[in-house]
Order: sequence, then C-alpha cells, then structure tokens
Amino acid sequence: MDNRSIYQFNVHKLNGEEISLSEYNNKVLLIVNTASQCGFTPQLKELAALKAGFEGKDFEILAFPSNDFGGQEPLDGEAIAVFCENYGANYPIFQKIRVRGPYADPLYQFFADKKENGNLRSVPRWNFHKFLIDKTGHVVDFYYPFTKPNSSKIRRKIDRLLTAASI
Repeated sequence: MDNRSIYQFNVHKLNGEEISLSEYNNKVLLIVNTASQCGFTPQLKELAALKAGFEGKDFEILAFPSNDFGGQEPLDGEAIAVFCENYGANYPIFQKIRVRGPYADPLYQFFADKKENGNLRSVPRWNFHKFLIDKTGHVVDFYYPFTKPNSSKIRRKIDRLLTAASI
C-alpha cells in the first residue's frame, strides 16, 4: 500500500457503512468539507454542476460535512442527505467529521501533514475547502473556500489529471 495515497483510509457513509477510499482508485477526486448553514453552502449546487460537466469520466466529488466552523453543520445523518439533495447533490456525502485540530479525522490529518502526503500542507480554514486528488490517490492541490467549484482553475486542473496517462 502506498502510504502517500489516500487509499489507506477508510471513511463512513451517512448510513454508517465503512468503505475504503481505495474504491476510488483510478479516479480524479475533489474532496470537500461542507456545511448546510454556511455562506458558501450554494457551492453544493456548483459541485453538482462540476460533476455533471465531467459525466462519463473518471471523476468524483466526495463531500465530508463538518461542524468545525461556527457550528454551521447542525444536521446529522439522513438530514444531511436530504438537505444536500435539495441542492442537487449527485456525489457521495459521508458522515460528519472533524477536519482540523487534534481530533481531526485521519484523512484530514493526512492533508495537513506534508511529511505524510509528500506534497502539501493544508488545513481547512473554513467550510468548502477543496482537495484535488489524482488517479493514484495522491494529493496534488487544494483550493480555498472562495474558489468556486466550477472555476476554470479547478476545471482545467481536473481535465489535465483526467487526460494524464495512468501509472
């Protein structure tokens, strides 16, 4: 197992089922911490549009609700799913996690530690912080919340990663 890849981590779906991120092997991923009561919440719809724009390609968005910033994710479980569906969410939404601090989920601890992931150090400063993962599970970039999901900067980078030869 590549210890610089996100494939070493398991996460929990909203229904509690544990899955390995290795299920997303050979896909380009955009991993986003979300919240239902945030000023950036309309990005849920923009994420859906981004996903639709890459329909039929090896691209997926993974949403991880978090209540770490201003208590802006008061919902849990199925209530989160219903809320996100109202924004047209067409991507997996996982259980609410912590994304910063000593109790951060191991995946987000990995994102925060350049020695671990081999590429960058990035801790979300707010909701809708985005991490871009290549087809081999390596973190290649991140975007602050004010960078909209459908920005040309993000779309171009995803397109480049999708057309890169698989290793």
